[in-house]
Amino acid sequence: MAKRIGVMTGGGDCPGLNAVIRAVVLGARQRGWEVLGIEDATNGLIDLDYRSPNGNRWLTEADVERILPRGGTIIGTSNKSDPFKYVVVEGGKKKEVDVSDRVVANYKKLGLDALVSIGGDGSMRISQKFIEKGLKIVGIPKTIDQDLACTDYTFGHHTAVQTAADAIDRLQDTAESHDRVMLVEVMGRDAGWIALHSAIAGGAHGCLIHEIPYRLEAVVKKVKDRKAAGRPFSIIVVAEGARPMGGDQAVVGRELGAMVKLGGISQRLVNDLQPHLDLDVRATVLGHIQRGGSPVQFDRILGTRFGIHAVELVEQGRFGRMVALKTPDIVSVPIAEAISTPAAVDPKGQVVAAARACGIAFGDEPA
Repeated sequence: MAKRIGVMTGGGDCPGLNAVIRAVVLGARQRGWEVLGIEDATNGLIDLDYRSPNGNRWLTEADVERILPRGGTIIGTSNKSDPFKYVVVEGGKKKEVDVSDRVVANYKKLGLDALVSIGGDGSMRISQKFIEKGLKIVGIPKTIDQDLACTDYTFGHHTAVQTAADAIDRLQDTAESHDRVMLVEVMGRDAGWIALHSAIAGGAHGCLIHEIPYRLEAVVKKVKDRKAAGRPFSIIVVAEGARPMGGDQAVVGRELGAMVKLGGISQRLVNDLQPHLDLDVRATVLGHIQRGGSPVQFDRILGTRFGIHAVELVEQGRFGRMVALKTPDIVSVPIAEAISTPAAVDPKGQVVAAARACGIAFGDEPA
C-alpha cells in the first residue's frame, strides 16, 4: 500500500494542470498518503537541492484550495529536463549526458512508493524508460496538441481550441473591414487538431496542417475564388507544423536537451502568397497564448477525473499505465501502447470531411 507518492508536470504547460494536481492531492490525502510535488518536471529528482521559486514540497489540501481555475502549474514544469539527455557544462562546452540513475536513486532516497507523471508524448516516453528501470509510475495525458493515442481527448486541448477560436472571431472582423487575408498560426507540430477544430469553430476559410501537405497554387485559388464571389477577405488557420507538398516544416533549430523548435510557417506563407494576390496578407501568431489562462469547464472536469483515477491506479498497484478517456468512462492503458503511434488527424476522416463540406480548404484541392 502506497504511503508517499510524488506528482510532477512535464513538458509545456497547459490549462488544466492545476486541476489534475488538485485531484491527485485530494484523492491521495483522503487515503492518508503524503504527496510530494516535484518541482519543474524531473529537475526536482535530478537534483534534490534544485530550487526554483518553491522547490520540491509536500502538498496538502490547503495548497490546492483555490487552484482549480488557475492556468499554469503550481509545481512548475520544463521541456528541457530529459534525464536521458540532460545538458551539463564540461570544459566550457554543453553536452547531453544520461543522469537517469541519479533520478532512480533520488526516488528511493525520498522514500516514494509511486510517481504520478503528468505530461505529453515526450513525458510519457521518459516515464516508460523509467518504468523499465523499475520505477512505479502512473501517467496522465497532458497536451494541447491532442497527439497522444489511446484517449479520446487530452486535457488542455479544449481550452487551446477555445482561445484560437476566439482569436479567429476577432480576426474575421478586422479582415472583412480591410479586405485582408489573415493567417492565424496555432500550435500543432505533427498533429493538426488545434488548427482543424478551431478552423471549424471559428468559421475559417482555409486550414493548413502537417497531415495534409499544401500546394501554394491551391491556397491562392481559394482566396481568389472568394474575392471573385464578392468576399474579398479570408481567414486561414495554419498549424506550426504545416508543410508544403514536397517541402519541410519551418524549423528554427534545436537546443541541446530540447525538441526541435518550429516557427515561422505563417510568415513564410505571407511571403509566398503576397506576390500572387492584390490583397494585403497578414499573419498573427498565437503562440503561448494558447497555453495560458483559466481552463474551460471540460478541461477542469476531465483533469479532475484523470487525477482521481490515477490515484486509484496507484492504490491498486497498477503501474506502467496511463489514464485515458474512452467516452463516457475513464480507463487506463499501458503507457507503451499510448506512445506507440501518434494521434494524428486522419485526412480522410469525418472531421476533415465535415470541414471540407463547410468550404474549408486544406491546400490540396485542384488549383
